[in-house]
Amino acid sequence: MTGKPDWTGRRLEVEVGAVAHGGHCVARHEGRVVFVRHALPGEVVVAEVTEDAGGGFCRADAVEVLTPAAGRVSPPCPLADMALGRDRCGGCDWQHASGETQRELKAAVVAEQLQRIAGIDWPVQVRELPGGLLRWRTRARLAVDRRGNAGFRAHRSHRVIPVEDCPITAAGAMAEVTDRRWRPGAELTVVEDSRGEVHVTAVDHKPQRRHARPVARHVRGGEVAHESARGRAFDVSVQGFWQVHEAAPDVFSETVARLAAVPSGGVAWDLYGGVGLFAAVLAEQVGPTGSVLLVESSKRAVEDAVANLRDLPQVSFRAGTVERVTADEELPVPDVVVLDPPRKGAGRAVVDAVTARRPSRIVHVACDPAALARDVGLYAERGYRLRELEAFDAFPMTHHLECIALLETTGE
Repeated sequence: MTGKPDWTGRRLEVEVGAVAHGGHCVARHEGRVVFVRHALPGEVVVAEVTEDAGGGFCRADAVEVLTPAAGRVSPPCPLADMALGRDRCGGCDWQHASGETQRELKAAVVAEQLQRIAGIDWPVQVRELPGGLLRWRTRARLAVDRRGNAGFRAHRSHRVIPVEDCPITAAGAMAEVTDRRWRPGAELTVVEDSRGEVHVTAVDHKPQRRHARPVARHVRGGEVAHESARGRAFDVSVQGFWQVHEAAPDVFSETVARLAAVPSGGVAWDLYGGVGLFAAVLAEQVGPTGSVLLVESSKRAVEDAVANLRDLPQVSFRAGTVERVTADEELPVPDVVVLDPPRKGAGRAVVDAVTARRPSRIVHVACDPAALARDVGLYAERGYRLRELEAFDAFPMTHHLECIALLETTGE
């Protein structure tokens, strides 16, 4: 026990400071740090404390803005209204900020993480993707409350906030899940693919039969979503991974192609390769005399990748963890390695395995700024330096973004 009073429920008038990683800003009150959501740097707000574990910080939501920042706007979603307090939807972080302001905040977060974790001062600019701030999301997961209503969870809570619509999600997809009742406790996956077909899958976590395991039910559409990028078709399991922003597959694959620049006849690795989005790009670059190795732990994703790239014999496939597969010393030495690890990043074992082969370039795709900075620091230990960084607002209204980094050997 710390002996400090619990501030939960207390309302504090604070001056809001810099943005922090995670969709909130930093304020201070009576010697403690207060992480404030729904505020912007430079504002004076009344913040209600929502969590207080008794340490040096607590969490709060802005419930009244006394001095607004220039970048503040009215949220387009009614579930982001400040008057709702804790009943606000937890899916978005920056509904109250203009698009330009959101991108500036995200750029500041990436720059701060690179400086603090990797010791690199890097000017960051976050690019807007085509399509604007709304209706960009083609894949979403929803929960079902006790009354059978579909919705999203409140921030850092299991409470379900029922929704009639979600303005960042494709309208047709949302209409398929919000106009009916579902089994309480179920989780829903809704996908609107590149053809405009909507797929809805429900997983009932409280099966009717005792001891029965949860089973995914395909309520609408099939098991496979039909996607496309750069003129190539990709079939993807509706439960599998595909970029959620409708413009992201094209933009990201074009960026990877530019940064990778694999020579004709060369060798490329595509680690965490999924259903083959980046492998297709690399195969075009190496041509019929080169080779591309796609590594992916999901057997279903590998099956999809094999089918998607069946016209590219220069691509080979290995199902297994990146750590295990890259430990095989008989693999062809790569000229370029592309990797798109999960949110936690690649980590030391993968960075060591990749850099041990001394590729001339590493193209690293990251969806978490802190994980990116940690991995960039690990690359630096192995003689690779950050040469270029592209950052994209691939998740407008949220604190998330995507970065694609180019690292090159220093020759040491």
